[in-house]
Amino acid sequence: MSESPSYQLFCMGNPLLDLQVTDGEDLLKKYGLSANDAILAEEKHAPLYDEIVRERQITYVAGGAAQNAARGAAYILPPKSVVYTGCVGNDALAEQLKAANKKEGLDDVYLVKAGEKTGACAVIITGHHRSLVTTLAAAEKFEQSHLSSPAVAPLIEAAKVFYVEGYFLTHGVNSVVELSSKASTAGKTFVLNFSAPFIPQFFNAQLQQVLPYCDIIIGNEAEAEAWASANGHPEPQNLAAVAKTIAILPKANPSRARVVIFTQGPNSTILVDSLQPDVPRVYPVNKIADSDIVDTNGAGDAFAGGFVGAYVLGKSLDECVTAGHALGSMCVRLVGPQYQWPKVKVI
Repeated sequence: MSESPSYQLFCMGNPLLDLQVTDGEDLLKKYGLSANDAILAEEKHAPLYDEIVRERQITYVAGGAAQNAARGAAYILPPKSVVYTGCVGNDALAEQLKAANKKEGLDDVYLVKAGEKTGACAVIITGHHRSLVTTLAAAEKFEQSHLSSPAVAPLIEAAKVFYVEGYFLTHGVNSVVELSSKASTAGKTFVLNFSAPFIPQFFNAQLQQVLPYCDIIIGNEAEAEAWASANGHPEPQNLAAVAKTIAILPKANPSRARVVIFTQGPNSTILVDSLQPDVPRVYPVNKIADSDIVDTNGAGDAFAGGFVGAYVLGKSLDECVTAGHALGSMCVRLVGPQYQWPKVKVI
């Protein structure tokens, strides 16, 4: 890591190692899981991890929503542009994450907790759907004081754009508020990804604390509908209307616009800018043949990584969406949240 921090993008989230299995219909039924969902593991899910390690062919992939997006942004940015923080254990899983990050040009400043296990996510693939079951473990032991540590504070000071996953709100809302409010006060860009429907459903109070500081909000159609339902929106399935409602919510720094982007998998992406809230932008997605889709795990994170990476480069919002679509399209052709190597030009 360079002595004078130059990272333009600072990302924070739950570092996880993905344990990915295919043809998991029986696992969905056995553990009461939905085909296209993301949940935190409950007690009844505890045996799942041992079972898939013991009985299934597993693909291990570096995961965690913000870490996936950070690696995506690093893919299209110059070296030493992106740094990521979160909490891991001092174990083999953490070493696998560090190796994956290094390979892909992402620097990390993990908080390492001795005696804790690094978080893991069981990724159960059925057709083109993925069910994510996460045990946070060390990831939820993140300490707010890490943000003001000598290793991290200068990076926050130097960064121009910040990206945080919604999952972090389940345990670290104070850290998110600190980071987002600092960004807002300094006139920097803060990006939040809703990450999963259960965040606006069950962590709406935490979300409300952060939204005033958000300049860019990214989600998918299920997350948009969950937010709308949780907040009494009259048209929860009207993505443009929901995006407009979020875009014009009060901001701590009202001189800065807010942009809301909702993806819909293979269907068009919707973008609403608070400067023109009644003029939603619609971006068609280039269709991919079913035979070319390996799995969709991490595709939303890849979109976010492409979008934010292009934003850091100073590209227009239209170009940012194009970059997001390109990385998302690349991701679904590979196993898990990965990107094509050697690199191909995205934007």
